[in-house]
Amino acid sequence: MAQQGSAGNVIAAICSFFIAGLGQLVQGRILAALLFFVFVGGFYAMAAVLVVPFIIAIPLHIWCIVDAARYRG
Repeated sequence: MAQQGSAGNVIAAICSFFIAGLGQLVQGRILAALLFFVFVGGFYAMAAVLVVPFIIAIPLHIWCIVDAARYRG
């Protein structure tokens, strides 16, 4: 991954769109990938019962996508 806007970052952002944290994993950032996956997945799982976690999960997932797209190695 060379710089912001590179093809690698675009691919990472697309990966994070489908599975939160996958883009960070593609970039080699294991801890960030694990944290995004656990928190976004956890909030989506809690959203099956409550509405408030869904309101938190959407911005967190968007942050995950933007983080993967703007990463500078």
